[in-house]
Amino acid sequence: MYASREDIGYDFGDDSKVRSKPIKPNPNIDGGWAWMIVLSSFLVHILIMGSQMALGILNMEWLEEFNQSRGLTAWVSSLSMGITLIVGPFIGLFISMCGCRTTAIIGGILNALGWILSAYASNVHYLFLTFGVTAGIGSGMVYLPAVVMVGQYFQKRRALAQGLSTTGTGFGAFLMTALLKYLCIEFGWRNAMFIQGAISLNLCVCGALMRPLSPKDLREKYVVRSDSEENRAKALSHSTETIKSNGVLGEEPEKKEEAANEEVLGSVQHTELGGKSGSGRSMYGLRLFKTVSQLTITVRKGFALWYSSYFGAASLFTNRVFVAFIIWALFAYSSFVIPFIHLPEIVKQYNLSKQDNVFPLTSIIAIVHIFGKVILGIISDLPCISTWNVFLMANFTLVTCILTLPLMQTYAGLAVVCALIGFSSGYFSLMPVVTEDLVGTKHLANAYGIIICANGISALFGPPFAGWIYDITQKYDFSFYIAGLLYMVGIICLLIQPCIQKKQPREKSTEEAQV
Repeated sequence: MYASREDIGYDFGDDSKVRSKPIKPNPNIDGGWAWMIVLSSFLVHILIMGSQMALGILNMEWLEEFNQSRGLTAWVSSLSMGITLIVGPFIGLFISMCGCRTTAIIGGILNALGWILSAYASNVHYLFLTFGVTAGIGSGMVYLPAVVMVGQYFQKRRALAQGLSTTGTGFGAFLMTALLKYLCIEFGWRNAMFIQGAISLNLCVCGALMRPLSPKDLREKYVVRSDSEENRAKALSHSTETIKSNGVLGEEPEKKEEAANEEVLGSVQHTELGGKSGSGRSMYGLRLFKTVSQLTITVRKGFALWYSSYFGAASLFTNRVFVAFIIWALFAYSSFVIPFIHLPEIVKQYNLSKQDNVFPLTSIIAIVHIFGKVILGIISDLPCISTWNVFLMANFTLVTCILTLPLMQTYAGLAVVCALIGFSSGYFSLMPVVTEDLVGTKHLANAYGIIICANGISALFGPPFAGWIYDITQKYDFSFYIAGLLYMVGIICLLIQPCIQKKQPREKSTEEAQV
């Protein structure tokens, strides 16, 4: 099956030239500050994804407080989860223009503001705006940079690094469930949200840790990648022809634009140097003009990269496997989100609250989820194992658990299924790795933004749909069955793609590759 993007023939602008000069790898790639990036991403997953996985506690409080239907109330949690992921493509534009660090810090402030304003909610519709939209956008502005930065800093141990950082979701779900339950009992849900807003300000600290790599460091990473792939030089001619046929190699216009931009800035600097004898007001005006020019150039370059990734000749949508990946993401995420939102209600219906209070089922998912991400990441990094195959096997296991869950009506049965859901959903740590293999590091931010946007649409409509089905049938069984069947459709889309083939032999000659 699928192994890496060169087998498919898509490279999307990665620097694939084989260099004869050995370049000393940067110590911060796969080591050094890279582990601080993992720590930052880990904390982001605790504070954002972990908090969202614990929203079932607040959902029950909102049902009692506002006395609305389950379908309408579930929209609050769904908006927050969905918008966090849906804004991914637009956050990719922010990252292209401002960088990951600035984007994450702004997002941390916005997320905290959403939690704090939600403490003063007078109805569910108020929560739609403050918690769903405001906190959701802020979460998205922190989440995407946290994932992208790990991909930039790691090459050899990408799956393990992503697995370690995303275990924050499991830790966060376990910790935040206990924390929110305690805060709601002791202080009420309004004060609990206010306190959580103050805690969320730590996202700004996580953003400050996202030190960007220099262009030189990124080039060195590409060199390490090209040297480590045996078939790279042999397939270079074939890959170049394939990419050219898709219109991906568009570096010359970019170079011309950069040269024009440098000429503009150079003329401004020349004018500034020549006018030193002028008045102070003129000098201030020149400096202001130079600053505005630099800002304009940065925005134009960032927007050009973002636009070309989605709509230009180098559009990511020319990759058919990537398109199938998007279709899968549209159906997959709701199957994971629905249990977190509605399990507390299901436990209450089955009169299992006593056992669930001792050890909540959502906490079981969260704890096993941690081990699932790490173990699947380690397995995927083994040289004899295909990341794609591990990814598919985990998906098959998860969809089986979703279809089986309604059949379990005892605490022991539900606990076993929840443990399997937690472990198999560890494939989330492989999603950035699979995405990067498909499109390359250069387009990772935009490509992963599309994937999490599709996940966001799934998360947005999944829980309200489950609540709506319950309002009609007075049970959640059909919600899980329908979600599981849609999930299976997404997996089938990945399997039937003609581009997903078994790995070709590595010992092909250049002539055979061209044929």
